[in-house]
Amino acid sequence: MSRTSRTNLRRSRMALIAAGALVAAAAGSAAAVAPFGATAAAAAGCTVDYKIQNQWNGGLTAAVSVTNNGAALSSWQLQWSFAGSEQISQGWNATVSQSGAAVTAKSLSYNGALATGGSASFGFNASGNGNSTVPATFKLNGVTCNGDSTGPTDPPDPTDPPAGSKVNNPYAGAKVYVNPEWSANAAAEPGGSRVANQPTGVWLDRIAAIEGANGGMGLRDHLDAALAQKGSGELVVQLVIYNLPGRDCSALASNGELGPTEIGRYKTEYIDPIAAILADSKYAGLRIVTTVEIDSLPNLVTNAGGRPTATPACDVMKANGNYVKGVGYALNKLGDAGNVYNYIDAGHHGWIGWDDNFGASADVFHQAATAEGATVDDVQGFITNTANYSALKETNFKIEDSVNGTSVRQSKWVDWNRYTDELSFAQAFRTKLVSVGFKSDIGMLIDTSRNGWGGAARPTGPGATTSVDTYVDGGRNDRRIHLGNWCNQAGAGLGERPKAAPEAGIDAYVWMKPPGESDGSSKEIPNTEGKGFDRMCDPTYTGNARNNNNMSGALGDAPISGKWFSAQFQELMKNAYPAL
Repeated sequence: MSRTSRTNLRRSRMALIAAGALVAAAAGSAAAVAPFGATAAAAAGCTVDYKIQNQWNGGLTAAVSVTNNGAALSSWQLQWSFAGSEQISQGWNATVSQSGAAVTAKSLSYNGALATGGSASFGFNASGNGNSTVPATFKLNGVTCNGDSTGPTDPPDPTDPPAGSKVNNPYAGAKVYVNPEWSANAAAEPGGSRVANQPTGVWLDRIAAIEGANGGMGLRDHLDAALAQKGSGELVVQLVIYNLPGRDCSALASNGELGPTEIGRYKTEYIDPIAAILADSKYAGLRIVTTVEIDSLPNLVTNAGGRPTATPACDVMKANGNYVKGVGYALNKLGDAGNVYNYIDAGHHGWIGWDDNFGASADVFHQAATAEGATVDDVQGFITNTANYSALKETNFKIEDSVNGTSVRQSKWVDWNRYTDELSFAQAFRTKLVSVGFKSDIGMLIDTSRNGWGGAARPTGPGATTSVDTYVDGGRNDRRIHLGNWCNQAGAGLGERPKAAPEAGIDAYVWMKPPGESDGSSKEIPNTEGKGFDRMCDPTYTGNARNNNNMSGALGDAPISGKWFSAQFQELMKNAYPAL
């Protein structure tokens, strides 16, 4: 939501109000607040603090805190009505819905319990005319706050949602789950409320994440919260399955907890528990999208087997076959649930867009999709550009262009790649995947969470035609130093917002990698998550064969991968394209 030309009208009023508690005075005199129940001895059942934090011509941001003064609650819902034309556009830390002027905010799984005297906070954005006021009345679980000395009680348990039927594109006609943990981090950043309602992936990057690591939400917590967000419509939950043995063999920053040979633990301690939870009939009404093992199978093609970019770790994983076995097992077990949609990670155009990688990668993907009991029927599609920065579209040059008789493919940036951007690559790779045996109706996802490349550095047209390099470098939207740079890139921006069916063959643009979560630490940081220090995350690093010995282009002072990185989030918002 844009906040251009907004005014910051900060209003806060404690909602110690009942019906008729706000009394409009006679014309020309000030409004007064009548004291409630001057003769009543009992305390009110609940109080509400409703703050209009920011308001501008076209919208507002509000923060709400509700306190339960009655008996302990296991869940809650707060209701009020707008006095004007406000319309909720996004919410965080509660499921906020609207019917006419009436608004309902429902608790999520992690903040539903309210002890006597306990409080819960949430927020929302809404459109409006710039004249929004504090609502006159609030009800907590049906009880008017400060209007009834009887405390609120738990609402009746909702019935389980009906199971949905399998569809060709799970994103079509569906909302997508907003991770409340990421949303809270985003909303706490200056300006972050503009995107805090966007759906992002939930990363299950170690065994402990299934139950909830370090006090965070576990898989069931997220699925329960998704049921609360779902309402009567369809809702997609996006999960990242990311814990292969010897994970991400070419990048130390994202190494995992399982050693190269621990395929048994991967199956029994990681995939099997996830599959059991997803198969619970309680969640049958959700559309569950799994993105399977980021940065795994492409490594077997590009970074093993005598390639100049090969690493010993990738040679080990190619030799033992555990990437292929692990992905096949995951597809097979997760695909048993009728409401699960598996998408395999397919790198990005700057990884497998070259002739000698393109077809070989498709073959490896088919090998994995038919291993360990899996079949191509277990594969809904593929995802590209997860946790990467490749531009969605290069608008100022095409792969067919030439300058003074020299093809764009010969430029240092393109370097003989067949593709200049993610959209053209994803559409072409889909065709290739079908040709090697995948179903003709597979769809592609493109992660646009950090590939916007907007801001002042974004070119407004083609580069000079002095040479093919000046033409490409002057006009390319992707402003990385080199296409092989992948860690916490300086100057990057949020890309296209998540959207269903944006182009032919594309099921959705998604933010599978949550913006603001680090790609890796810029210096060695001891940790218990098995994550190493990769020099590609060090802004002083002069590079290696995978980025043609260029500077890394990384931001400094970054935490380990997956941890909140405020500077990166601010950079992504500043350079967003389309702009916020």
